[in-house]
Formats: sequence, C-alpha cells, structure tokens
Amino acid sequence: MIKILFICHGNICRSPMCEFVMKHLVSQAGLSDQIFIASAATSTEEIGNDIHYGTRRKLQQMKIPFSPRRAVQMTRSDYEKYDYLIGMDTWNIRNMLRICGGDPKGKINKLLAFAGKSGDIADPWYTGNFDETYRDVMEGCTALLNKLCEDGLVFQRR
Repeated sequence: MIKILFICHGNICRSPMCEFVMKHLVSQAGLSDQIFIASAATSTEEIGNDIHYGTRRKLQQMKIPFSPRRAVQMTRSDYEKYDYLIGMDTWNIRNMLRICGGDPKGKINKLLAFAGKSGDIADPWYTGNFDETYRDVMEGCTALLNKLCEDGLVFQRR
C-alpha cells in the first residue's frame, strides 16, 4: 500500500483539502485499497481544530466528500510511516526537513512538482481565495495519481 501524507502550516486549509481531493480521485479510480492518504501540520497553532470553513465550503461546492477531523502535527516518525510527504509551499518543505532531520530517501516534495511546476500552493488562510487553492490542489493531486499509475506503483482495475 502506498501511503501519502499532505502537509501544510496548520492542517486546516490546504492539506485537508488535498487529503479529501486525493481520496475522492483515488476512490473514483478504484484504488482506495492501494493508497492510504492523511494530512498534518508543521506547526502546533491549529492542533485539534476542524477543517477551515472555507475549505469545507469549497469541497461541498465541488461535491467532494469529507468528514470532520482534527488537525494534527507531523512527527519525525512520519518519515518512516509514509512513502510520500507532500508540502504545499517552500516554507512547509523547510519545516518538514527540520522535523524529519533531512530527506535521505527523497520522500519530501512540493505538490505542484508532480505537475511539473516549481510554484507554491497559496494559503487561502491569508489570500481568502479558496478557488485558486482548489485549482492548484486538483492539478497537483491529479498529477500525483497519474504518476503513481504510470510508475506502476498502483494498478487500476479495468
């Protein structure tokens, strides 16, 4: 089973959006039994809080199922538990490297790197633009799922 951990600053906007978008894409592809998906924060600021109302509203608008959850912080042990640790922006990556003590196995990536882009996914906590964040999240998650399939790491049933 492939294990993916999406990470942002507080684990209430971007990373849970990724978690539920990816779960939806994986479910639609019939791969839920092959891919485990979760999300976490690099900070402790929002620990225990549920998804931001803007993220909930955007997921509802796009008819992507989600469930109540509580923000958690990434830990050093997550590096061994997950195959992919995916940050939303340059600051997240820097903090993830600090938490993990480096990236000797090359597991840490920015989400948009899978779409061939070097940019960050803007934090809607600051921008208020959940539409833009959703667009980038969908692009990155779709590209990640395509990569997993193309690399033969998961197998679609046809």
